Amino acid sequence: MISPFTQLLLQWNKTSNDRPMPWKGESDPYKIWLSEIILQQTRVEQGWAYYEKFVKKYPTIFQLAKAKDEQVFKLWEGLGYYNRCRNLLHTARYIVKQHKGFFPKTYDELLALKGIGPYTAAAIASFAFNLPYAVVDGNVFRVFSRYYGISLPIDTGEGIKYFNQVAAENLARTKAGIYNQALMDFGATVCKPSAPLCSACMLQKGCVAFATNQTNVLPIKLKQIQKKKRQFDFFIFNYKQQYMIQKRGGEDIWAGLYQFYLVQNDALPKDNTLYLNQVLQQQLGMAKKDILHALISKPVNQLLTHQQLTVRFIQVALKTKPAALSKALWVTKSKLRTYPFPKLIVDFLTTL
Repeated sequence: MISPFTQLLLQWNKTSNDRPMPWKGESDPYKIWLSEIILQQTRVEQGWAYYEKFVKKYPTIFQLAKAKDEQVFKLWEGLGYYNRCRNLLHTARYIVKQHKGFFPKTYDELLALKGIGPYTAAAIASFAFNLPYAVVDGNVFRVFSRYYGISLPIDTGEGIKYFNQVAAENLARTKAGIYNQALMDFGATVCKPSAPLCSACMLQKGCVAFATNQTNVLPIKLKQIQKKKRQFDFFIFNYKQQYMIQKRGGEDIWAGLYQFYLVQNDALPKDNTLYLNQVLQQQLGMAKKDILHALISKPVNQLLTHQQLTVRFIQVALKTKPAALSKALWVTKSKLRTYPFPKLIVDFLTTL
């Protein structure tokens, strides 16, 4: 038995949903997966161009699996959350090697793939194979919270479990893909986070939040992310029009991307002259005669999900290449553009 909510949603989708997206109606699991990974923690407006670039350069999973890491990271540059890109490559190669390039056709097998969680598995299962799995993302939380007047916090175990139950109960099981896309489109274009289009909403009469004036209250979220503060100074060493760069490793942010020589501090140094002396002369063994000049940029702030960065770029023109950096990677300005960098460095490079 289909619920009144679902009947109205499907009617809205048929008569009023004209939201354009290049992956909409797609049945190729590779392209669906690619779009879903790109759209994780990314706005559709931003992800659209990246999706089209990836499909053009790597039209099949075989081509993506064969690609060099740095080429894929370069194409991903600017999207952030680079762990998604690492998982993308890992899973592409796994599917080619273990499944001969064919995506698994069951929800559980999809869920077992690296980088694929319940939402992405449900999206691929329903869009590619029309399997009866409900997608639950921020749009879905918001729509159900408002329509049914659900006050359970969406960021607690109890709340997540309950919303998944509601989503499964409302699922149009024989039209899972169409229903899931319609629900996400409705949340993105009508039942928006702010300034929702309640006056023109087809579901208005049955909406508890509208009837009780709670539209701007629901959904409820309890947890507040505590952001870690970090101070980064990138030293841009320039010797005979060559620049020293290094690859980030480990489990920290931007792993696998490139950066300039990095010095991390707890706070902005109070005395820049003393600070430069400590880094250039004491840390790297440079003498004053080795340095033509140094220019320090104004601090730039960047907010990440769990971190608040304060970043400066310190351009240092050198007369001689320091012994401490003689084995480092030095590249020309034109060559810099071919390496994948975090977006804030990419932005700086346009001014270099």
